[in-house]
Amino acid sequence: MAQHFLLSAAARSLSPAKVMRMSDRGAENVFLRLRWPETDGKPVCPNCGCQVCYDCRRSAGQARWRCKACGADFSVTSGTLFAWHKLPLRTYLMAIAVFCNEVKGKSMLAFARDIDVQYKTAFVLAHKLREAIASSTKAMGIGGEGRTAEIDGAYFGGHIRPENLAIDRIDRRLAENRSGKRHVVVAMRERGGRTLAQVFPAEADAVAAIRQRVAKGTTVHADESAAWNPLHASFAMQRINHQDGFSIDGACTNNAESYFSRLRRGELGHHHHIAGPYLVRYAREAAWREDFRRVSNGEQVYSIVGLAMRCRPSVDFCGYWQRAHAA
Repeated sequence: MAQHFLLSAAARSLSPAKVMRMSDRGAENVFLRLRWPETDGKPVCPNCGCQVCYDCRRSAGQARWRCKACGADFSVTSGTLFAWHKLPLRTYLMAIAVFCNEVKGKSMLAFARDIDVQYKTAFVLAHKLREAIASSTKAMGIGGEGRTAEIDGAYFGGHIRPENLAIDRIDRRLAENRSGKRHVVVAMRERGGRTLAQVFPAEADAVAAIRQRVAKGTTVHADESAAWNPLHASFAMQRINHQDGFSIDGACTNNAESYFSRLRRGELGHHHHIAGPYLVRYAREAAWREDFRRVSNGEQVYSIVGLAMRCRPSVDFCGYWQRAHAA
């Protein structure tokens, strides 16, 4: 039997221990190379694009430069997702390594203990990393001529506790007895490609988004849900009733369901509650983890750092005045 990738040495190319053995300058160089790969880490002014910048580091503080053209001061994180950061860059690099090492997601209580910060600091940092991850699939399409995609949905949130006495309990399956907070995560997954995850009130609301994100000519596999019936006009459809089997006559949605297995395990084992406005962020994190499950943790870390360096400051997770400035 072949060895699982996560058991191999190839999966372990970077660890938090290796990061903590780095010097501050070493961690800084990682961010420099990923912020400005075109100049091999040589700073470029984020305001005017000038490449003539002078070092104006303050004593033992982090690196800062001054642009010759516009006179602006900036650092390696200026104008990025980590703008106005307070922790050392080495701590951020270690936090990303810890975040990537989890297969189904990272508990924020454990995350806060690992990097020795408050819970709310860990919560905000993790959501910034999810924001960077989501940026990799912004406006991305999947499929095309000769390619196959799978469509499936799973409901999250809106849990209603049953009453103590059986006589007082209601049928929680009925729409009139639901809380209205229940939403469906719809996964569009190309076989051998990427996974796109979006959140909708119901599966039928996802039809327009599927037509937009899945290219024409794609063979689409879906289950027996009536919500997918309108897709027959746009794609070559193969449907399967899971009451009859997992795969029948080539129709199969197992790849999409494996994504939901990862997301559901993360909800049950780590996050416990992923409903509401944060559901889409967790859904896209799980999609990224599923797509890059056979990529070494070092490549995952550098990928997230690179994405964060290309993102603008977070509007949702900046401070009060910083949020106004970022917007």
